[in-house]
Amino acid sequence: MKESLFPEKPECMKHPLIKPDTVEQRLYQLNLAGEALKGSSLVVLPTGLGKTIIALFVIASRLQRFGGKALILSPTKPLVEQHAAFFKKVMTLPEEEVLAFTGSIPPAERERLWEQGKLIVSTPQVIENDILTRRISLENVSHITFDEAHRAVGNYAYTFIAEKYFESAKNPHVLGITASPGSSDEKISEVCEALHVQNVAVKTEKDRDVRPYVQEKEIEWLQVNLPAEMAEIRSYLEKIFDDRLAIIRNLGFSAGSGKYVSKKDLLLLQKKLQGEIRVGGDPAVFSAMSVVAEMMKVNHAVEMVETQGIEALRKYLEKLDAEASSSKASKAAKRLMDDLYMRKTLYRAKECEVEHPKLELARRIVCEQLEGNPDSRVIVFTNYRDSAEMVVNALSRVSGVNPVRFVGQGSRHKDKGLTQKQQVEILERFRAGEYNALVATSVAEEGLDLSLIHI
Repeated sequence: MKESLFPEKPECMKHPLIKPDTVEQRLYQLNLAGEALKGSSLVVLPTGLGKTIIALFVIASRLQRFGGKALILSPTKPLVEQHAAFFKKVMTLPEEEVLAFTGSIPPAERERLWEQGKLIVSTPQVIENDILTRRISLENVSHITFDEAHRAVGNYAYTFIAEKYFESAKNPHVLGITASPGSSDEKISEVCEALHVQNVAVKTEKDRDVRPYVQEKEIEWLQVNLPAEMAEIRSYLEKIFDDRLAIIRNLGFSAGSGKYVSKKDLLLLQKKLQGEIRVGGDPAVFSAMSVVAEMMKVNHAVEMVETQGIEALRKYLEKLDAEASSSKASKAAKRLMDDLYMRKTLYRAKECEVEHPKLELARRIVCEQLEGNPDSRVIVFTNYRDSAEMVVNALSRVSGVNPVRFVGQGSRHKDKGLTQKQQVEILERFRAGEYNALVATSVAEEGLDLSLIHI
């Protein structure tokens, strides 16, 4: 029999501010926390490996040594509620000293609670507003954790708070935690500069001390073929795209190095043309810019039919058609929608009732999972909100599947987003089993407790 990597009862973290037997002690987490305590730091760790535990140990150590308050900033109300519940559960602080701040609490009440609290978990916008209105002072805050620290760029509230914190705090210390710091050294440097951190500590799933704790993920790629009706519509769009590509090349410009031209290729060409316009490009440059704008729209339409289905394509084309008919329409928009093949595409999209084969496949996979394990939780990720609605409708027709749509707060076109309160309620009902399939856009990736998820 293979010897276990762990004792039957793992050793738990010991600290005066952490309740006994509540938090498993993992060496890599202690090492990362130890590094972070040497100075303000950014910790990069994959999802599901306990970034919050590292923050817990750092917060407990800073409060024990320096006193004062600790502040945890998290981008959304659901994450704030989740973190506040966790810290109340595992810390020895009185519950009334661990507080969740959101915009739903009146400013005067927050001002009173700030004086009472020892550990405050908040959305950054609330803290930014309270600093600007002088309701709170960061002078006695001995630590701030910036959750999802990769957001600390541009005008996001994290950058303002970090600046004010280091201006006013007696003993400032920052921990940034993220699973995705950025794809380039420049982006990581921007985050570090914004948060005033000097150290970056990184662990990956391949590190020897992390590997034993990584949950094995079984990844299976399934391919589907487009039905003939959808393939026909795609062929019309490809004809429109190829015609525009020929115009671009006749104007003396190139996009991509081979036959296939990607969205990235178009963006690079667009950037190049914009640069030439800034230095006074000739008329051909302006013509090329207009044609590239058409190609971007067609490229998106191809993506719609290939990955999202006819309903999503139809909504997109109807939106383009409405824009082209408006008095403020650009020449590119009008020219594109007047194209014979685009009119054919719109006509066929309106009359086509074929479902994307991915929907039937999704129904089958979810159904098989729930039949084998009725208590399962399933997440279906989708790129677009229209697709999320479509997937929910498809899964709703399956007995035993109780799906729910989970999207961001912003309202787009005729689609109202979810309030933070609605997001919290949905996640709670999902955890409780009232819903067993969460159909989510990427908004659900940040901070979601993936230990619940089976597929």
